[in-house]
Amino acid sequence: MKTQRVTSISEYRQLRGLPAPEHPLISIIDYAGIQRPADISEVNWVMDFYFISVKRGIGAKLKYGQQKYDFDEGVMFFIAPGQVFRIEPDAHSAEERSGWVLLVHPDFLWNSALAKTIKQYDFFGYSVNEALFLSGKEEITLNSIIANIRQEYHSNIDAFSQGIIISQIETLLNYAQRFFQRQFITRKIANHQLLEQMENLLEDYFNDENLIIKGLPTVQFIAESLHVSAGYLGSLLKTLTGQSTQQHIHEKLLEKAKEKLSTTDLSVTEIAYRLGFEHPQSFSKLFKSKVRVSPLEFRASFN
Repeated sequence: MKTQRVTSISEYRQLRGLPAPEHPLISIIDYAGIQRPADISEVNWVMDFYFISVKRGIGAKLKYGQQKYDFDEGVMFFIAPGQVFRIEPDAHSAEERSGWVLLVHPDFLWNSALAKTIKQYDFFGYSVNEALFLSGKEEITLNSIIANIRQEYHSNIDAFSQGIIISQIETLLNYAQRFFQRQFITRKIANHQLLEQMENLLEDYFNDENLIIKGLPTVQFIAESLHVSAGYLGSLLKTLTGQSTQQHIHEKLLEKAKEKLSTTDLSVTEIAYRLGFEHPQSFSKLFKSKVRVSPLEFRASFN
């Protein structure tokens, strides 16, 4: 499996059988007009620019991180510069393709507020995310923003053009963020399955006899074990439970600590080590900050 890096929007358009872009740093492409290279499924692709798209009839699976996604509906997905993905076409798909692709080079955002804030949109960190499934009304909203961007860069470029286009891109991203929050809430079955998987993962982790060697679980470890990004998991948990991933880890840790304090004769130091703490003082400090009493005081309440 080879990896091909696409360094410019001009190069991307050439690879997809399209004419040179009107602007070297930003481009909107009709998805129906994109040609797929014959070896597309044999290549891992990396692009040096942002890739935002809404597509229908893709007739393929996207391998993005450790998971594959079917694109059988109108979906929106995001790829940040430097992320690796692969497309696996379905040879039997005859569905007509439609939609758009927005390509934005980071240099286009230079010296703007969005250059910094774009990294705060969680969906660009979804290296193993679910795509955003759009309602018809939501798709119309996004299409109107794309039409505004297209109109602006087709017009005569002047001193205001870049700022206007950047503000439209930011509006597009803010709507996408709103729609993702809607999806977190409406796709309850899948989301609650992920929450259940996380609870089982934490349960198994804290029951491991080798915690003294493994140490405490990190947010990154939990996310990778669930095949989602840390940002995606944090956003989902915040929406479903109001708690961060770290708070969930602490909650499970304290549950196990209370169990050991109330049912065993292990010392506080031994419990701290068995729960993965390198320093027992850190365990006692965390316990008291969350439970409002020290571990010894908690144990005494059961005598």
